[in-house]
Amino acid sequence: MTANPLGGAVVVLAVVGGLELVDRTSFALIALAARSRPLGAWAGGASAFVATTVIAVAVGASIEASLGEGRVRWVRLAGGAFLLAYAAFTLLRRVDDGTTPIVGLRGAFAAAFATIFLLELGDTTMIFEIVFVPTFGWIAVLLGGAAGLVAVAAWDVWLGRRLSLRLRPETIRTLVASILFVVGGLTVAYALVPALFPSL
Repeated sequence: MTANPLGGAVVVLAVVGGLELVDRTSFALIALAARSRPLGAWAGGASAFVATTVIAVAVGASIEASLGEGRVRWVRLAGGAFLLAYAAFTLLRRVDDGTTPIVGLRGAFAAAFATIFLLELGDTTMIFEIVFVPTFGWIAVLLGGAAGLVAVAAWDVWLGRRLSLRLRPETIRTLVASILFVVGGLTVAYALVPALFPSL
């Protein structure tokens, strides 16, 4: 373990936050934030990120051994199926005039929390956090990982809201559903055939 927990936390923040910016989970939160209340989407996404960080830290480097790839695969599959169902719901739901978000505060929190939590379990950033625990210590990983992911959630929600202000409601609905279909489909494919994604 490193003798400098602050330095370890900075490394974890940079790596985990940087990876998450381009992760499918981040794109899912951007899409959700475009059609929901920003505070609810951020609170739900950030809470889920913190919860998965706590799980990663608690389990440490032994999570893969204790769960096994088979069980992690089912978690990924559930996350992908949830996204596909939410995408279908988004397409089928009647569009309002665009003056109010489709999803209220509690609904935004619940949708963001469930989506991010399911997608993050067993995801690349969570695996990095697990691997970092023996190297930097649990405090550095908890603080650095949580801070990085909460900041990414804020960025995602900000970007999602900017898109919602510049695009028509029908365009937003189609864009959100398309992103969720792609992210959900890729998540299901990754769960069923992980060899297709060697870098993940």
